[in-house]
Amino acid sequence: MLENIQFLNKEFFWLLLLLPIAIVWYVLKHSKQTAELKISSVKGFKGTSSFWTKFRHVLFALRLLALAFLITALARPRTVDVSTKTKTTSGIDIVMAIDVSASMLAKDLSPNRLDALKEVAADFIDGRPNDRIGLVEYAGEAYTKTPITSDKSIVKRSLRDINYNSIIEGGTAIGMGLGTSVNRLKDSRAKSKVIILLTDGVNTSGALDPKTASVLAVEYGIKVYAIGIGTNGTALSPIGFNPNGTFRYGRMQVEIDEALLKDIAAETGGKYFRATNNDKLAEIYEEINKLEKTEIEETKYYNYEEKYRPLVLIAGLLLLIELILRNTIFRSFV
Repeated sequence: MLENIQFLNKEFFWLLLLLPIAIVWYVLKHSKQTAELKISSVKGFKGTSSFWTKFRHVLFALRLLALAFLITALARPRTVDVSTKTKTTSGIDIVMAIDVSASMLAKDLSPNRLDALKEVAADFIDGRPNDRIGLVEYAGEAYTKTPITSDKSIVKRSLRDINYNSIIEGGTAIGMGLGTSVNRLKDSRAKSKVIILLTDGVNTSGALDPKTASVLAVEYGIKVYAIGIGTNGTALSPIGFNPNGTFRYGRMQVEIDEALLKDIAAETGGKYFRATNNDKLAEIYEEINKLEKTEIEETKYYNYEEKYRPLVLIAGLLLLIELILRNTIFRSFV
């Protein structure tokens, strides 16, 4: 209960130091405030203790309590009820364009490039509660997996469902992946529009040239963060199929068109990153998360309820009781 009370003028509590001083003064002066009779011997008197003699100290206690309540009232105790209203003032629409070609099954990231990406991207989605996010997947062609939406459960479920499949035409159509993402964002009214373009290769197919797609992104005010995923050197990658239909793996040189990705990022006002391992990929998404901050307007409403009035009333009541007792039962200076 007390944790909800704050004191506006705490400096008045220093006045409480007067109370022990007053007690010491009362004890020292008490004997001089009582009439004395000096006689040679008290053996002939029966020893008695008067109840009223002891009860008279209550008057001083009432006065001290009243003073303590008044000092506390001067400190202005009050309760504070804080209500917060949060408003997103500058939302961001984000499309993640994910390469799902067979090379994304390479094992230079654990357990492979695609699964490592999905894990990191899921954390990224969780960290953007105020933004809308969509998914585009591409290989030799591209299509929208999930339109931009604020329902993160839908986006994460779609992200989990992204896997390599032979239905999509083989190859790596970076231009198609970027163009499809631009198409999802071009009509967006968000203050900021972002594409996270991820690939592990070079543009080998597709009807749309990547540089043409980047020009469209610039025209619609869309920023592109490009990520090249893959180790330096060779990686254990799919090179064919086994008789049972599973992939056969072999060492292959990692080739990423970094010059193209850097140009796309630079032209659109974004940035290029290279993810050579799981930790680096996580760091890249964390950096993008910091670079693209959603502005949030938080308004706090404070409702103060003053609590000093009851303390003043109690102090007044105590002083009134002391006054009545002094002028009725006790008629002496205390």
